[in-house]
Amino acid sequence: MRKVLIFIALWLISWGVDAQELNAKVSINRTQVSNTKSGVFDALETKVTRLLNEHAWTNQKYRDFERIQCTFNITIDTYSETDNSFKGSLIVAGIRPVFNSSYTTTVFSMTDKDFNFSFQEFDQLEWRPEQVDNNLTAMIAYWAYLLIGMDMDAMSPMGGTQVLQMAQDVCNNAEMLGFAGWKAFDDTKNRYAIVNDYLDGALEPFRQLQYTYYRTGLDQMAENAEAARATITEALNLLKTAHENKSLSMLPQIFTDYKRDELVSIFSGQGSSKDREAVYDILFRINPSQNTYWEKIKN
Repeated sequence: MRKVLIFIALWLISWGVDAQELNAKVSINRTQVSNTKSGVFDALETKVTRLLNEHAWTNQKYRDFERIQCTFNITIDTYSETDNSFKGSLIVAGIRPVFNSSYTTTVFSMTDKDFNFSFQEFDQLEWRPEQVDNNLTAMIAYWAYLLIGMDMDAMSPMGGTQVLQMAQDVCNNAEMLGFAGWKAFDDTKNRYAIVNDYLDGALEPFRQLQYTYYRTGLDQMAENAEAARATITEALNLLKTAHENKSLSMLPQIFTDYKRDELVSIFSGQGSSKDREAVYDILFRINPSQNTYWEKIKN
């Protein structure tokens, strides 16, 4: 009996070490589609979840508690039973715990407005990078690689390069499928533009920001809030440099969109008025549309 218990314990330990990279929650909103049986939508949600969470996206070993928390909220606008086509959008987000706290922070979030694909209820979703022939699996793989790569950047300086290049490879290979979102210069916020900008040398300060902001900034907040806040200010100066280096890139603006509440919480009423004014100037220059939030930082 003792040997059996030892075997079970060792099996559980090895299972934790070999856990996959993602812990994704997938939801399908089909309220805009009427008079359709739910089976195909239930199958879609189940199989996308399974692909994200059970596929080994890299050769890295993650323990269960290290898995990257992420959400994939898919809204279906139209569905045709005739040709099994779906048109919709995806809101994707990667979430990271902050050390020594119960707080979690968003590492990346945006809307993919061209989440269009074909799917049948009994389709099996598999990702084979050497054979990119399905737009749904290509999009899932792209976002999986991007979230993993960005999370790696937040844990070590430029640590996600190899995985991010895998996301870029998906773009290059999926363009031939003929779906929107993969082509260069079609849209400044499509899948191609996001990963291409992120790996562009001119945006290297934006990648450096990831480690500075999260690992040496937020993760130190519980230990020394004032020092952590100063480090986050340094990270925002990197954001400013990235914006100046490539003003047409949407990445700095996207960052401020999903960080607005967090930045207000970090800086509002904290530090000197001069420091808060400097932070305000950076954020307003990058994203004036969120000025209602930035004004709170000056108070």
